[in-house]
Amino acid sequence: MAEPRTYDPAEVRAALAGQTELLHGTVRALCAAPGAERALAGPTRLGDWTVRELVAHLAIVLEWLPQHLDQPVPEGRPVSLVEWTEGTRRLSATVDMVAREHAEGAFAGTPQEVASAFDRAADALLAALDRPELGEPKRLFAMRFGPMLLSDFLVTRLVETVVHGDDLAVALGLDLPHERQAVAAVVGLLADAFAAQVPGSSVELRIPPYAVVQAVPGPRHTRGTAPHVVETDPLTWIRLATGRTDWASAVEAATVRASGERSDLAAYLPLLG
Repeated sequence: MAEPRTYDPAEVRAALAGQTELLHGTVRALCAAPGAERALAGPTRLGDWTVRELVAHLAIVLEWLPQHLDQPVPEGRPVSLVEWTEGTRRLSATVDMVAREHAEGAFAGTPQEVASAFDRAADALLAALDRPELGEPKRLFAMRFGPMLLSDFLVTRLVETVVHGDDLAVALGLDLPHERQAVAAVVGLLADAFAAQVPGSSVELRIPPYAVVQAVPGPRHTRGTAPHVVETDPLTWIRLATGRTDWASAVEAATVRASGERSDLAAYLPLLG
């Protein structure tokens, strides 16, 4: 098994701050625009969630660190980033319920009130990112699955803000320029999760310029051009890994290029719940 990918803590914090500012500005513009009430009630690609519920969920994502940073950490082995990706499926019902409750509570008001509530969430995270303990390499954090290195937990916030930032962009018909380092971290983690969940060496998955992994059971590739290759762009990979698009649609749209009899990855996707 390949060594776990590492993430520079300072780069992760900077990327998360930038991604938060991007979402903050997007929500402010949404709530200030004519027809904001109608836009908040509009559909998303997340089942029957509206934009309001998506914005409420994004606020929960941003608030989680500042609200729980000082909580006691449970005993136990720290959860790894790949284990976190595997555990997200177990939480889908809880996430859905909490987002709906937030949308009916703090985010149930006028567009201006929604913007103010999101302001508070974004400001709280940005302030927390400046706290000195976020630079401590061994600092643990209490999250839903148990203890986790705080530096790893910040990477999970990149996953959430990039994936759901893309959900928001699609719902609003926008082209959001996600933070480059945030996208790089998310692509790398999801590629590593794929290699861990589908172990093997018969397929080479390429997501330039951020990640290359080998996965899928079968004959091991050792030299020369791999006989089974899948290549795609970062955003398409993120959408495939999180169930935002399906394999057949991506292949038909030519955003995925797959060669070799083992290169059909449909049975292994999505990775996240």
